[in-house]
Order: sequence, then structure tokens, then C-alpha cells
Amino acid sequence: MIDYTGQTRFSDPRAHAPLFDPLPADPGGIGEVIRNLVVHYRAAGIDFPPDRLAEIDSRWADRLLDADRRRFDTPLAEPRPPERRIVGCCRDFTLLTVAALRHNGIPARSRIGFADYLDPHWHYDHVITEYWDGARWVADDTQVDATDLRLTPGGFRPAAQVWSAYRRGELDPATFGVAPAVAGLHGDWFVRNYVIYEAAHRLGDELLLWDIWGNVSLELGDDLALIDEVADLLQSADAGDTRAEEKLAGLYADDPRLHPGDRIRCVSPRGRDYQVDLRQRAAVTT
Repeated sequence: MIDYTGQTRFSDPRAHAPLFDPLPADPGGIGEVIRNLVVHYRAAGIDFPPDRLAEIDSRWADRLLDADRRRFDTPLAEPRPPERRIVGCCRDFTLLTVAALRHNGIPARSRIGFADYLDPHWHYDHVITEYWDGARWVADDTQVDATDLRLTPGGFRPAAQVWSAYRRGELDPATFGVAPAVAGLHGDWFVRNYVIYEAAHRLGDELLLWDIWGNVSLELGDDLALIDEVADLLQSADAGDTRAEEKLAGLYADDPRLHPGDRIRCVSPRGRDYQVDLRQRAAVTT
């Protein structure tokens, strides 16, 4: 099994690690603190100015915590009003939760997929936390305080599950995406990309949901056999097949269609489209 107690380059709080020391050691207590730190850039209904909205592209856990430290010098559990919290999305609630769990020695990872429990008529793209309780993986949604979610229809469906069901003709992907009011960001190509995102997050590249690399594309593309293979391996790994997990890790590491290189493209909801150097942790200026 991958060591999910170790921080990744994205979850590592770096100089802010001591901020996690006073936090509760249990996942529920950690989730409560993270909800005090992050506010969703759309769902909160707050009109953030451009400099605050830029926080959604922070990408690295320490950069997210930088945003909190610019406004507060109090412990993370001290109350923050919503309008002054870190502006982020479900991925950021999850990344900070995962970082805090790992800091406490609890194996944790982020999962990419679709939530069936937020709207009876729409399957929202979503990122949640999984942690190992000593016997099994437990799925929690820190953003909305939903605990012990089932990775099945009606609960949280990993992207690999949704893709395979689509390929079997069992569902219409048209209602799987960002939101009914957001035109174009749903459907078969969207689910396809989320299979790549799911593999990336599982293997330690917890990138933004609007980052583009490798074979992430705004079209369905012609690499469906690759997506089928990745989806099958993800589901087999979920079922406890360690050989599938090892094969997935090898495929992800070796195939540039799946893993990010040194540079990625960020197509941010705040209206910016730019290149990012992951090694330098900075936007590329030309």
C-alpha cells in the first residue's frame, strides 16, 4: 500500500506545519476546523474581489495557509467570518483536511468523483477525503460535514465508477458536471477527465480541477481504451487488489498522458488561462 501518511508536494504545509499541532486528532474535529478556514468561491454567495478570488488557484497547502496567515495570527481553530476565510472549493477543503490528517499520522487521500447527495437531479463534481481507520477506508465530505459516505449510487461515486457505468450504457453523463447553471462543463468528456484526475490525486498529484496536462482535454478524444484501463485499475484497487494498485502506479508514472510534467496549463474560473511551472511553483511569464 502507498504510504498515505506522508505529505505530497501539494499537501505539505511546509513552514505552517506547527499550526496543525493543536488540532484535534480525530477526523471529525479536524473537519470542523477546516470548515472554519475555507469558504467556497461560488457556493457561499459572496462576491469576492479579484485579489481574493485569486486564492482559488493557490494549489499548494502552504499557499492556502499563507492566505489565512495574511489575515489572522490566531490558531486555526479560532473563528473566522466567512468573508475572511480562504477562498477555495471542495478540493481545498479536502487538501487541507488530508494534510492535517497526515500530520497526525492518519493515512489519508483525496477522492475525485461525483456527489449524488447534494441535489436529487444533478451529480455534482466533487472532491472528498478518505482516511484509514485501522480497518477500512472511510469517506468524509469536510465541506458539508457528511461522514462515512458510501462509494455507491446515492452517495459519492468515484469518477472511475461513473465512467465504467457510462461505457456500459447504464447512465447518461449529461447530468454529471459542475452545475446545471454552468453551461458546457458536464458530459462524457468531463467524466473522462475526472478519471485522470482521480488517478492523479490517488497517486499524490492533488492538482486543481481546472488544471490541464497530458491527455486531459476539453473533448472526449480517442484514447478511450486508456481511460477504460485506468478506471478498471482504480476500481480493482478500491476492492483491495494490491496488484492493480501497483499496476496503476506504474502506468501513471510511465505514461505522460496521465501524469503532469514540469508545466501544466491552468484554466481558472476567475477568467485566467496561463501556464504554471510546478517545480518553481510559479506562473510562467513570457
